[in-house]
Amino acid sequence: MGTQIEIKDPARAKSFFEAKMSFTTGPTELERMIKNNEVNVVDVRAEEDYAKGHVPGAVNLPKDQWSTEKGLRRDKTNVLYCYSIVCHLAATAAVEFAGKGYPVMELDGGWRWWQDDGYDIEK
Repeated sequence: MGTQIEIKDPARAKSFFEAKMSFTTGPTELERMIKNNEVNVVDVRAEEDYAKGHVPGAVNLPKDQWSTEKGLRRDKTNVLYCYSIVCHLAATAAVEFAGKGYPVMELDGGWRWWQDDGYDIEK
């Protein structure tokens, strides 16, 4: 006997995906936004991982330094990223920084997708 799949409400789905598109971005879109100087990229991984490679132009703000707000901007959207799609460090940072009035988005897939998809890396 097969599992019955619940039919989801299209109106709720529309609201969810509109919100998702407003607060997340993918690597291709981020690359374009960086080239157009539209965003501030913030790497919330540990310093030693940032030093091994990061998204070009990204500032490093590891969790133990979040209280300093070093590198965050109020005049641009701060695109946050961490290790991978299963890492919630960037989402946790987004909650904290948005709560302090900073505009934020999260990079879907984090560093792993950026690196694995062959985008430029800065060291």
